[in-house]
Amino acid sequence: AKFVPPNSIDEQWDLQGLEQELAVEAGLTLPVTRWPQETEELDAERIAQRVQEAMAAHFEEKETQLGPETMRSLEKHIMLTVLDKSWKEHLASMDYLRQGIHLRGYAQKQPKQEYKKEAFELFSEMLEKVKREVVTILARVRIRSEEEVAALEAEERRVAAAREQMLQFQHQEAGGFGADEEAADVEAAQLGFSPVVRDGPKVGRNDPCPCGSGKKFKHCHGQLS
Repeated sequence: AKFVPPNSIDEQWDLQGLEQELAVEAGLTLPVTRWPQETEELDAERIAQRVQEAMAAHFEEKETQLGPETMRSLEKHIMLTVLDKSWKEHLASMDYLRQGIHLRGYAQKQPKQEYKKEAFELFSEMLEKVKREVVTILARVRIRSEEEVAALEAEERRVAAAREQMLQFQHQEAGGFGADEEAADVEAAQLGFSPVVRDGPKVGRNDPCPCGSGKKFKHCHGQLS
């Protein structure tokens, strides 16, 4: 109805928009824009019928791949998930409506009647949203073949093996650096090297020389050669 209103003429149709909507929302590729050239007697009702038939075939194909029992379980799971989310949103909307319904009195309206009317509208909108989301999710569910699943699992194993190999390489490198440092410390100890330790306080170059000559350290034992 959004793109092809009931009882409308072709000038009112948005076939390109319908084609894009079906591709995005339902994962369904239909050459809707070519239908007027392929069929002379095309009206809004026939367009709706062809789209419905294509959607039905789309779902039948999924059921063939999954099997009837699995398909029913999938439908039930999606329905409950969408319904739970939509019901919570509906309760929040109802709470918001209750908080502001008294303001209708300022517009010379009966708050109680307005509340019933808007509550019914909100509930109807929720039901339409649930149906639309369930159909959209089911239509877009992609069933992978056994070959695709096997290929994905093989790729995951390859990535995991490469990651494990990289971690082992990094661990070996880190261990090698530690071993080199320990070997250097042992070698220095064996050669008798020890860090230089100052016996007395540090003497500045302008301080008196510790030898007692009365000269500044830089002019006595602290001269630079």
